[in-house]
Amino acid sequence: MTRQQPDAGTATEVLAALRGGLVVSCQARDGEPLHGPEHMVAMALSVLRGGAVGLRVEGLADVAAVAAVVDVPVIGLRKVGHQGVYITPTVRDAVMVARAGADVVAVDATGRPRPDASTLADLVRAVHDEGRVLLADVATFAQGVAAAEAGADAVSSTLSGYTGPGPVPDGPDLDLVAALAARLPVPVFAEGRLRTPQEAARARAAGAWAVVVGSAITRPATIAAGFSAALFDVPPAP
Repeated sequence: MTRQQPDAGTATEVLAALRGGLVVSCQARDGEPLHGPEHMVAMALSVLRGGAVGLRVEGLADVAAVAAVVDVPVIGLRKVGHQGVYITPTVRDAVMVARAGADVVAVDATGRPRPDASTLADLVRAVHDEGRVLLADVATFAQGVAAAEAGADAVSSTLSGYTGPGPVPDGPDLDLVAALAARLPVPVFAEGRLRTPQEAARARAAGAWAVVVGSAITRPATIAAGFSAALFDVPPAP
């Protein structure tokens, strides 16, 4: 497929293409067997056959490779480090992701300090200057409201449960999705710990514009570990 690069001011069209559908996060960490652009392209093409309407892809090389062969919106991001603000943390990172071919640039919008001392509004301006859409990954209701006020084109519950001092919750934060969807004038994406089709449907019913699923679809080791653990809980047959 030949993919057309979006023109400036196409946020409405890009977001409309994702409405009501499944976005699949195609990511593999360095050191994992599926790490690298070739594997992520194969993963992306596979989930598109399953009905995905969009893709969330990490890393400049993977974003560029996937964007070159698909004709659905690509949500791109760049992870730098593993703690604090590490999802597209700086203006430079956001611009690089946009120029790699992402239609939508996902950034940390939790309000925590950024390495370059920039604000979310700075990233919004930079992404919009590149003619791209900005998706704000948040952890709380207040952060979602602030992100929309700063000019984010859409907000996602991606970081809910991952920024606090307590343990990560087991299930998705659908209460946050519902609260944000009821309040914000921009689309709200549901992401984070969505493991079953039923949970995805509940997220959509809660008001999610689109539902983002990652590990439950694209992380074979995680999926296999769940099955393996379940089998160990079953006593052997006599």
